Amino acid sequence: MIGTLINVALIIAGSVIGLLFKNKISERLSGAVVRVLGLCVMGIGIMNMIGTKDLLCLIICMVVGTIVGEAIDIERRMENVAEKLRVTLMKNRENGSFVEAFVSSTVLFCVGAMAINGSIEAGLNHNYSILVSKGVIDGVTAITFAAALGIGVIFSSVPLLVYQGALTLLAQFVGPHLGADVIVEMSAVGGTIILGIGINMLGVSDKKLRVGNMLPAIFLPIGYVPLVNWITSLL
Repeated sequence: MIGTLINVALIIAGSVIGLLFKNKISERLSGAVVRVLGLCVMGIGIMNMIGTKDLLCLIICMVVGTIVGEAIDIERRMENVAEKLRVTLMKNRENGSFVEAFVSSTVLFCVGAMAINGSIEAGLNHNYSILVSKGVIDGVTAITFAAALGIGVIFSSVPLLVYQGALTLLAQFVGPHLGADVIVEMSAVGGTIILGIGINMLGVSDKKLRVGNMLPAIFLPIGYVPLVNWITSLL
């Protein structure tokens, strides 16, 4: 949990710094920063996405995971949580982008190769170097996100704490049974989801991708890869 706590602390610190400079950054510059970040986020997503060794696994996991996510409507639930936080903590204050900031930064910080590999490495070997490195990146990202989108970014540290903390604890029990191929495919699926965030940030389409509802897909390779390997061995 030490690595995750450092990650959370860096996000909070970055968010505070970004908020301090929020009023000093013009709307035009803020928009430019968001678009540039969108390009960078897309790059991160593509790098992880192309790491897949099984394109069919990526496709099936994304489709099935999205169907599950849409059925549960994870994004709406995330938005509801963010809205309740906004109403409770931001009464009588302007903060129109709170929900967008919370949802976008939560998904961005929680999925990806470093979150998965770092949490598993921390759980298995008590090696926190990956999560600390991720925390530095997240902290820098939080500065620009908070400056551009507002205080919603700081609250993304809460689901991050739960998510990465749970992965770390889970890794202590099931990590030894996860092969390298499973981690690769989980990272590829996470990269695809991150790519969707980048597309939303760029405003490529009038209708945003519901990336929150894609989140279940990231866990499906845990079942898919062993199943395919078993079927292949029978053939």
